[in-house]
Amino acid sequence: MKTTFFSRINLIRIAIMLVSIAIIMLIVPRTDHQSYSYEAGQPWKYPLLTADFDMPILRDSASARAMRDSIDRAFVPFVKRDANIASSNTERFDNAMRDIASPHEAQLLTLLLRKVYQTGMVEPEVYESLKRSDNKRLRISQSENGGTSVINIDASEMLSPAKAFSMIDSVYAATMNATNTSHLGPEVVKALNICLVPNIVLDTAADTKYRNQEYLNANGALGLIKKGQRIVDRGEIITPQIFTNLNTYQEMQKRNQSTTTSHTYFFVGQSLYILICFTMLYMFLFNYRQSFFKDIRKMLFLMTFITFFVVFAVVMFEFFTNGLFLVPFAAVPITIMVFFDARTAIFSLITTVLIVALIATFQFQFIFLELCVGLVSTFSIRQLSRRSQLLRTALFSFITYVICYLTLCITIEGNLSGFSWRVIGIFAINGVVLSFAYILILVMEKIFGFTSTVTLVELSDINNPVLRRLAEEAPGTFQHSMQVSTLATEAARAIGANTTLVRTGALYHDIGKVESPVFFTENQHGVNPHAGLNPETSAQKIISHVTGGLALAAREKLPTVIKSFISEHHGQGLTKYFYNTAVNENPGKNIDKSLFQYPGPNPQSRETAILMMADCVEAASRSLSDYSPRSINSLVDKIIDSLVADGMFNEAPISLRDINTVKETFKKRLATIYHSRIAYPDLKRGTAPAVAKTEPAATPVKAEAEAVKADTPVKQDTPSAGTEAPSPESPAMIDPEAPIPPVPGAENPKASDSITES
Repeated sequence: MKTTFFSRINLIRIAIMLVSIAIIMLIVPRTDHQSYSYEAGQPWKYPLLTADFDMPILRDSASARAMRDSIDRAFVPFVKRDANIASSNTERFDNAMRDIASPHEAQLLTLLLRKVYQTGMVEPEVYESLKRSDNKRLRISQSENGGTSVINIDASEMLSPAKAFSMIDSVYAATMNATNTSHLGPEVVKALNICLVPNIVLDTAADTKYRNQEYLNANGALGLIKKGQRIVDRGEIITPQIFTNLNTYQEMQKRNQSTTTSHTYFFVGQSLYILICFTMLYMFLFNYRQSFFKDIRKMLFLMTFITFFVVFAVVMFEFFTNGLFLVPFAAVPITIMVFFDARTAIFSLITTVLIVALIATFQFQFIFLELCVGLVSTFSIRQLSRRSQLLRTALFSFITYVICYLTLCITIEGNLSGFSWRVIGIFAINGVVLSFAYILILVMEKIFGFTSTVTLVELSDINNPVLRRLAEEAPGTFQHSMQVSTLATEAARAIGANTTLVRTGALYHDIGKVESPVFFTENQHGVNPHAGLNPETSAQKIISHVTGGLALAAREKLPTVIKSFISEHHGQGLTKYFYNTAVNENPGKNIDKSLFQYPGPNPQSRETAILMMADCVEAASRSLSDYSPRSINSLVDKIIDSLVADGMFNEAPISLRDINTVKETFKKRLATIYHSRIAYPDLKRGTAPAVAKTEPAATPVKAEAEAVKADTPVKQDTPSAGTEAPSPESPAMIDPEAPIPPVPGAENPKASDSITES
């Protein structure tokens, strides 16, 4: 049934995209205009900048600050006189003096305090400003007849509370010395401290108003930059005045675009931009990577990985100068290529770079640099199999950065005046970070359950515990797996399949035989455990190497892709030898095929399809008595044509053209393996060495067959460990795990047509 647009899987894909867009939009800076990075005293690195609107020319910060300082020094403060403070504190002091001083002293002290208030007592801050000023005046703002008038008053005689206390104390001391009386007592001091409250205080409102009016001269515009007029041109040194103009331009631009409507449009524009980038990626996958597009786990990985890099780039941009160039964007194609393919990796790189370009200051330079470096890094690692390859790629990445940077300097500046060793250092750091991409690959591998090429190479080491156990407990099976691995790898290389995956999968496809190795032909040494077993039991013993292999793979935590080789290398085929035997022994009886059928599934990938063909061909080739090219070609054609006819590859993305290429590869490889050899003659005693006439040596298979015949007695009605001999009409009815048939050329005259399974 055809999948509709609103199917569950499509809705999941759309949801993944929308979540990625939402995450990116949450962290992308809210900037409604082009951002510029500039410093005073440095050249302007951008193209000619003109005003989008009329803007004032303000003083630069240093000039404005100097003018404000000058205004502050010449400014006459505004104050107000509070008569209530003078009268209330004078009366309060007079009452206090009646209890603690003589009438004469009380009268004198009260008189002095009243005189201070009449002259004026100001706040300490105002007093200090009067001391610094050459003009000893203060101003009072008064409202008259609906208007405001300003009165200047002389402040040269005014005192602060501290100075007033000193004056009273000195006058009192002078007067009391004349009458032989002591100085102020502690009670008088305390009373004075309480009652010496300034009656002339700063008029904050008037002072601020008139001071700001004075500041307008400093903050006022020196001129006007008309719309379309130049602000600064490329290469021009940013003077303090240009720096101020740029700041004014940025502030006015923000103010002009601060409306809700502007923000909404900008937000929608950014969202649509990211949506278009992701849509292009989806269209590529839909048209050229259908298997990838259908796999939700792969889609989730790809979108998560791209989103992670975009978010990381935004964070670096926000917190570090030139932070974008510290982000190893080349790790995007490298990581994706390790798990999938180069074209998907390159398209993912383009998508990531285009999205991050939203926040880049130098957008053209950023896109040019990152695409060049990403492509070179991708081309330098065709297949990552060793960690050392990342070091080479990091070096290529650094060299590409430097070359592209020099090219941009020459193209944009027309010379190397803009060259900076600091930028080269940033590129070097980027290369060092890229060399650690293996850690990122390992993390993605564990999170999403993918298998990298590096892991496959590690698994293909024959010193791996599973393979060592196979070599020790089932040496025949181990040798068979090695031969199948060689055949399958050559075929995979010929049709462009994943050679590393095929090689590793072939080594592990029969690991289930370690549980009962003696039930399989290649591990038997004269004892046939199938003798005396009924066909159903024998078939289950043979089939168990698939289920047992999967169980062993699960215990050893082998990757899922390796498990697929174990489960698919027989597909859902029959153990035909035992099934045919059961049918022949029970004529007229309906035999249950499920008892003789492998669990499958049939091959789902090109790599497992290649393994199935290699497994059957390698096993059958062992039964040949004639290894002539004609015999090998006939065997390969019959076996693979039979597999195709049985529909074994209907679910695998492998074409008939690929299958024909695999056939030709097998034929050439088997002809090389089983080439004829010459026999060396024995040297007869008492004669001089002479060149003996040579003749073809006995074929290995014939010698092996004779050994089997000598060591393994066989009843004519009971099959021994070997391969069934299918009829000439269906020579490829393959049962690779079947017992050995009678020896070719002896009990079985049709041995040359028989097929042995591993």
